[in-house]
Amino acid sequence: MRLPEPPQPSPILLGFSGGLDSTVLLHLLAADDGIRRNGLRAIHVHHGLQPCAGDWVAHCQHACASLGVPLTVAHVDIQRASGLGPEGAARAARHAAFTDALQEGDILTLAHHRDDQAETFLLRALRGAGADGLAAMRPWRRHGHGWLWRPLLDLPRAVLHDYASQRDIAWVEDPSNPALDADRNFLRNAVLPLLRQRWPHAAASFSRSALLCAQASDLLAAGDADALAGARQDARTLDITALRALPAPRRARVLRRWVAELGLPPLPGNGIVQIERELLAARHDASPRFDWQDARVWRWRGLLHADVLRAPLPTDWNQTWDGRAALPLPGGERLQLVGAPGFDAPLRVQARRGGERIVLPGRQHSHALKHVLQDAGIPPWQRERLPLLFTSDGTLHAAGDRILSASLDAWLRAHRARLHWHVVP
Repeated sequence: MRLPEPPQPSPILLGFSGGLDSTVLLHLLAADDGIRRNGLRAIHVHHGLQPCAGDWVAHCQHACASLGVPLTVAHVDIQRASGLGPEGAARAARHAAFTDALQEGDILTLAHHRDDQAETFLLRALRGAGADGLAAMRPWRRHGHGWLWRPLLDLPRAVLHDYASQRDIAWVEDPSNPALDADRNFLRNAVLPLLRQRWPHAAASFSRSALLCAQASDLLAAGDADALAGARQDARTLDITALRALPAPRRARVLRRWVAELGLPPLPGNGIVQIERELLAARHDASPRFDWQDARVWRWRGLLHADVLRAPLPTDWNQTWDGRAALPLPGGERLQLVGAPGFDAPLRVQARRGGERIVLPGRQHSHALKHVLQDAGIPPWQRERLPLLFTSDGTLHAAGDRILSASLDAWLRAHRARLHWHVVP
């Protein structure tokens, strides 16, 4: 048995548990001269969930040392209160350790096989997944700073077992594997053996279905990308008219893709329905919003805006600032005077409290800041975080870096300087 060629000649990091699958993959990788030349190392994640976890570490160290493969042991803490369940929390911790260990362009290599693919397909089908979820595990995809490669995905576990037995290769067995309480174990030990009695090629059929779903998902994704590009105004805004022109299923996929590309948490199960009903169907002059997991989609002026939830500036916060150094603001943002050593006199910086007025460049009379911000197209969620700059006599000099008073605008021009409000990405 030989491995396929890696999709690109990059260093490989093997996720090594010490079990049958990853042990066979370790031997196959170590036997490949080209892979060794490009760089091969392994990582073992110590969850500490089993009393024998320390013995597994010793076994993995011996197995890697005997083949001359460098091994890193990563100790992780399982976040049991994460809501992912024991399996999901352990998997999340494991993949976080893998991601931390990856260097730019490295290939994380995992030993998932065809039976694992069948289990994943069934689990996702039981959760009501569509084509994207039923595509299950991909043999090659981006992961963290590098790539994820599953070279054994087309092979049944029986082939790996025969390979190890014929060569007298030792591996460790997880004592929790025979248990039926975990979903995957229940499928592996109770459901799939029963299905094979009636349909001997059940696992291969499920794996084939996953492949077909992956192909369909890729075709859909290409259309999603085109539709998203057509609706996008900038990275964080979508045109509502363009969105509503799309068929509802495509619109749902575009919204999920947009949220994912922004790095926001996935929309909950009712997210699309809520956005359709409360945001897209709202009056043109309404500004409803949908919040989930510290993220928000907000309708405003014909656009959908998405971002993380940000706290407004505290109304009782104020700070004296001379402009000589950047001024940190609550929430991680900051104000900076660029191009000048400092103001002629210190300014007071505070949050909006209502009723402020400002004299704009080229105007003789003051205007209500509320109306100025509306006319300037500054969204409501930015207005509540705007730092206001006042002189010692209480004259409003600026709101953020977009609204400047006539006097501050003239001063900045005379000094060839500018005000910059650094907004957290």
